[in-house]
Amino acid sequence: MDGNNWLQQLLTIGLGTTAIVAERLKEASDEWVRSGRLDPEQARKVVDDLMQRLQSGGNPSPSESFDSLIQQQFRKVMKDFGVPDRSEVDELRGRIDRLERQVRDLENRLWR
Repeated sequence: MDGNNWLQQLLTIGLGTTAIVAERLKEASDEWVRSGRLDPEQARKVVDDLMQRLQSGGNPSPSESFDSLIQQQFRKVMKDFGVPDRSEVDELRGRIDRLERQVRDLENRLWR
């Protein structure tokens, strides 16, 4: 799979997720305005504040769960694309190091 293609898909997923969150926040704020819990200006400030917190990473605990959900989805997408995780890469590096040592040992034996 082309590297740019999956990266583009990941970015699209991220943008789509942000758009969905923004849409849901807007719907909730509209409902709060209709029910009289907030006036329109307060609702706008609440939505703006929540979106800024989500985008800046300075999230309170409820959005931390949102972040962990996004991270889980990201890891799942990466796994679906066949991208190895850190432990798999470390294991492969170890195997390569052992193989290189074996090759050097064999070369040294041949030249003696």
